Amino acid sequence: MKYSQTIGVVAALLLIICCYLPWSYIYSQQVTVTGVNAAVLTFGRPALTNIFVSSLMILFFLVPKIWAKRVNVFLGAINLAWSIRNYIVVSTCVFGECPEKKPALYALVLLAVATQLMSFFPQIPIKEKE
Repeated sequence: MKYSQTIGVVAALLLIICCYLPWSYIYSQQVTVTGVNAAVLTFGRPALTNIFVSSLMILFFLVPKIWAKRVNVFLGAINLAWSIRNYIVVSTCVFGECPEKKPALYALVLLAVATQLMSFFPQIPIKEKE
């Protein structure tokens, strides 16, 4: 794909932005949960790993070396797994009460899938032998 690296960078940036948006709302505690707030003590800051890994992925999308593209596939898998973990942890029903899921929680997983897919299609210049 011609624009896979650009799409990957944009998706990773949007994923970082999604970490600061509301993920869910818990009615009983009147708390809006985001990826970086510490308002709910049991959640902590689940998006810090996503932010760190997405930042590394942006760097490796921009480096035109084969090792960077291979590392990016591995980082994309970690990012996707952590996004799915965050979705499960933040949206799980506890004691019969289910939080209201916000669109940023869905976008987090979709953007992690997009960065993973774009890491599968690196744009690497091929040197021809004479």
